[in-house]
Amino acid sequence: MVAESLVSTLTGCHNQLMTTTGKTKPAAKSLHLDAVSKAIIEQLQTDGRRSYAEIGKAVGLSEAAVRQRVQKLTESGVMQVVAVTDPMQLGFFRQAMIGVRVSGDTTLVAEALGALAAVDYVVLTAGSFDILAEVVCENDDDLIDLLNKQIRAIDGVQSTETFVYLKLFKQLYNWGTR
Repeated sequence: MVAESLVSTLTGCHNQLMTTTGKTKPAAKSLHLDAVSKAIIEQLQTDGRRSYAEIGKAVGLSEAAVRQRVQKLTESGVMQVVAVTDPMQLGFFRQAMIGVRVSGDTTLVAEALGALAAVDYVVLTAGSFDILAEVVCENDDDLIDLLNKQIRAIDGVQSTETFVYLKLFKQLYNWGTR
């Protein structure tokens, strides 16, 4: 699958929502979703390109009402509709999760990691690592360069441990709406 549309629902369990600029904004208070809004989200999780008219038929609303609800759900930060690509189909044959131990301000290091083009996911964690970052590279040489010349060069990075992905067995974005 070169590009699969999906909807990522962001629930009230997130205290912060990371924006594409790397800045954080407080997550909206847990928005109460009625059965119709949940059904709209489920329709979009199945097919993010489904038309508002099709969704309306499935949930019992007009096309305009569905459009209005989708706009409210996206503007409030409850969901976003994005295209998900298959990195291997685009020439990125090496993916890895990198555990990062930090001395100093973890937020500054997380923001610096988030600014790197090869990094597609960054979270602060509790446990053995202060930060986990997922990276997508063209090959092993690019991964080594990324580690040595960019990630380990960030002030505060104490150590890293790299977990190279060998085979993806499951990746879902439809965790529901509670």
